[in-house]
Amino acid sequence: MEYDVVVAGGSIAGLLCAREIAAAGHSVLVLEQDHEIGTPQHCGGMLSRRALERLGIVPSVDMAGNAVTSAVLVAPGGRSVTVKSGGVLEVDRRALDKYAAAQAQRVGATVRVGATFRGAHEGGARTSMGDIPCRVIVDARGAAALAPGPDMLVSAQYEVQAAWIRRGRVVVMLDQAKYPGFFAWVIPSGAGRGKVGVAGRRINAQAEMEGLLSRLGGGSVLRKIAAPIWVGGPIGRFVQGNVVVAGDAAGQSKPTTGGGIYSSGTGGMLAGRAVSKYLETGEAADLDYRPTWMDIFGREFEAQRAARRILERLDNGAIDGMVESIRPQDVRAASVGDFDFHAGSILSLLGMRGAAKMAGAITASEMRRLLGRARRPGA
Repeated sequence: MEYDVVVAGGSIAGLLCAREIAAAGHSVLVLEQDHEIGTPQHCGGMLSRRALERLGIVPSVDMAGNAVTSAVLVAPGGRSVTVKSGGVLEVDRRALDKYAAAQAQRVGATVRVGATFRGAHEGGARTSMGDIPCRVIVDARGAAALAPGPDMLVSAQYEVQAAWIRRGRVVVMLDQAKYPGFFAWVIPSGAGRGKVGVAGRRINAQAEMEGLLSRLGGGSVLRKIAAPIWVGGPIGRFVQGNVVVAGDAAGQSKPTTGGGIYSSGTGGMLAGRAVSKYLETGEAADLDYRPTWMDIFGREFEAQRAARRILERLDNGAIDGMVESIRPQDVRAASVGDFDFHAGSILSLLGMRGAAKMAGAITASEMRRLLGRARRPGA
């Protein structure tokens, strides 16, 4: 076996990268260590219809038949705020990844499941299938490929059937005591079924998950998934020698929510185009797609990181006060924001009264960064 490119990781970033490379006429092999593309489904699976179209994905009813119509933000003390939503979809990641795999295969990519990438060596890739000669390796193995640290959170997500899960209504629950640095969530896949999860710093995710399910009213658990979540933003370099990093492995997941279908999928597409250009020109500089990705997401991710640093410094009492201060006009402004670039919506939801309540807990530079860099809703 010999290929121009070996892609490690058969999730959305790796598959879209392979699609772009194969479409340009180069040979590419995708290695997925699990025994099925799209499994396990550890992603919440939310993005806009526009984002899917930008990734070159045509959403079917089976893949993206569940529209999100509202999001409920619940403070530790129980007070809640509901934000209306439009154009946001809950996506079946198994169906999405299989669709992307089929796209890649149709243009000539080879996909192998149950095959593990074990590292790079001079002239190729070490794998469970043996050494495979190639010119470029793309590392798209996900957040697990990143080094542990304060920006790596632990999480648990269950697929649940329960009467309290309402179609179209996402629930986000804040509690710095139970989920420090993050939150718990309910993302419906339909009426009475959905994905329920928790994440945070140094927590027993499974114990917190069981406690959350009990408080919500229980239900039938169909699947349990545990996975790391990266919230530190993009890594410093996307290219090292002939190894190109893309997707969550490059820190291309959102610092606020850890979601990354659009930002990581775009990273995979841009990486694939950069690799294709390099294979044609032989110029090492052509591999570095980081400037292009940063042009799209850099400003937004910096604003999201600023928002995260601000919110993490609040205790439960401050969060209760912040949510209590949200006004109807703040909710209306947040409702018209761009889901995929949502730092501006966060700022709108907090409003000036919420910002004033946080002033004692944050630095002036953090506030300036958020106010100065967040995109306006709908931008």
